[in-house]
Amino acid sequence: MKFKLLLILFALVWTSLIVRVYHLSIQSNEHYETLAQNNSIKTEFSSPVRGEILDRNLEPIAINELGFKIALAPHLTKGKDTLLLDQEIAYLMSMIPTLDAKKMVKLYKQQDSYYNHTFIDVAEFIPHETMMPLYSLMNLRETIKISPSPKRLYPYGNSASHLIGYVSKANQKEVDKDPILKLLGHVGKSGIEKYYNSYLQGEAGERKIKVNAHNVEIEEISRSITKENRTLVLNLDMRLQNYISSMFEGKVGAIIVMDTKGAIYAAGSYPEYDLNAFVEGISTEQWNYLINSLDAPFTNKIVNGLYPPGSTIKTGLGLLYVSSGILNEGSHVNCTGSFRLGNRSFRCWRKTGHGSGVSIEKAIAQSCDDYFYKGSLSVGIERMAAGLNRMGLGRKTNIDLPNEFIGTVPSRQWKKEKYKQPWYRGETLNTAIGQGDVLTTPMQIAQYTGLMATGVLPVPHIAYKAGNKIFNPKARDVLTALEKQKLPLIQSAMRDVCNDDRGTARAYVSTRFPIAGKTGTAQTTGISQSVVNRQSEYSMEYLKRSHAWFTTYGPADNPQFIVTVLVEHGGHGGEATGAIVSGIYNKLLEMGYIKLTQPKDENTTLGSVQ
Repeated sequence: MKFKLLLILFALVWTSLIVRVYHLSIQSNEHYETLAQNNSIKTEFSSPVRGEILDRNLEPIAINELGFKIALAPHLTKGKDTLLLDQEIAYLMSMIPTLDAKKMVKLYKQQDSYYNHTFIDVAEFIPHETMMPLYSLMNLRETIKISPSPKRLYPYGNSASHLIGYVSKANQKEVDKDPILKLLGHVGKSGIEKYYNSYLQGEAGERKIKVNAHNVEIEEISRSITKENRTLVLNLDMRLQNYISSMFEGKVGAIIVMDTKGAIYAAGSYPEYDLNAFVEGISTEQWNYLINSLDAPFTNKIVNGLYPPGSTIKTGLGLLYVSSGILNEGSHVNCTGSFRLGNRSFRCWRKTGHGSGVSIEKAIAQSCDDYFYKGSLSVGIERMAAGLNRMGLGRKTNIDLPNEFIGTVPSRQWKKEKYKQPWYRGETLNTAIGQGDVLTTPMQIAQYTGLMATGVLPVPHIAYKAGNKIFNPKARDVLTALEKQKLPLIQSAMRDVCNDDRGTARAYVSTRFPIAGKTGTAQTTGISQSVVNRQSEYSMEYLKRSHAWFTTYGPADNPQFIVTVLVEHGGHGGEATGAIVSGIYNKLLEMGYIKLTQPKDENTTLGSVQ
């Protein structure tokens, strides 16, 4: 019996051994062949050079400064023995004293291991002029590898910073999403640099080689070249960009200069910040200022700033009113300066009112709140909200910038979903004058104004050309046939805003040709019903003052450009922004971007017609 058990045990042992040998020699053969091949075939990647960004005149906006990086051979440390590493660090310091020895040691130790057979980067950027006298001598050392390493440079510093964006070190999350970043090290973090990052960063080259057990190259198997230096040309004109920045000095807010087809010639979010500070890593002090300042310099107010639009909303609403089938151009109101609804008075900005016979054109030109209060109760919030949304508010403009906000166009359904509360008629009145829960971005207001100017909704775009591809997104046809028919009424009223003696902007506009537009004074602080005489804007604390809007197109009879200006806490729209808007239009004329084809207007100061 014992003998049989021993035989059975002996047979089981030998059977298991035979099975294991079969698995290793037959079934696992392919697996181990692959491992052996991986051990003998090595893939090397070459970094592409990031493409440059140019303005419409091919002036450089973002370029690459020539330089080099230094890498050390692996395995210079053996446990606690760092003698070889210390020698190499000492040598590098003797050649380039400005290097940081502690930082280099730290970077090396983070990457060095028994399994790492590639050189380890210890100095990311050495300027071209510093390295060239030393290159030949340093390159003779087998433990040192010197390779090209361009650094992003922004020649204009902080100008158009929120549009251009910046490049900085890639984090682990970004590397996991795009493995090429492990090779490149840097990625577009904001603005155009981020939106077009895949195009600008290019594609890495790949070289496969066969190596022996000592990691010595035997032969090259294949090679693919890098796809790099992909130039991106923008619609921006940096001469105009610098001009608008000078006009906005000391102010907080945003400016957009866009042609009627949507091309952005200049735009700014203020205050701006220096893009170059982010390339190698911003200081803690600078970062704290950017994120904690009350002026929010790090926020791109063009697409991420949300503001009540105030009376700028009245143009589109007016068009909805007269096209509603409920009101028309013959509908008039008697404005006494206050409209009573329930136990609350809704005041017009003019205390004495605008009198009787206020039509849509007069209501827009003189910004009569009472007309829009009463019209809103007739038309209703649902028609208003749907129409404004169709006209571009409460949705993305689809500008080529990342993380664009959509804002808010309130409605019954919106309030029910967000707050689980009913809608009140007083909220309809607030919406009618661009207050309450209405929130827009300056870019949306510029696009909205483009619709009023041309009858189609332009798609704003900063980039002009990537390689041979020209960006020319098609404007959207969003108006009904009746709205298109009534649009000239709104355009006439917008012309009166800037040119009629009682227009809200007339006293502040000094353009060399007629323009059309709409002012807006968007309250940031509620006014108590008990207040009879409203406090002047400039007697208020700064943060309690209204935001000042002025959105325009010009020339009035041949729209070519949209200029939208928002000054945070600027007070009255026309007073705070008129000089800025006028200066921009006159500059566009001077630069040849605006062409005047109609006869000289008697009330303008044109010297000649271009």
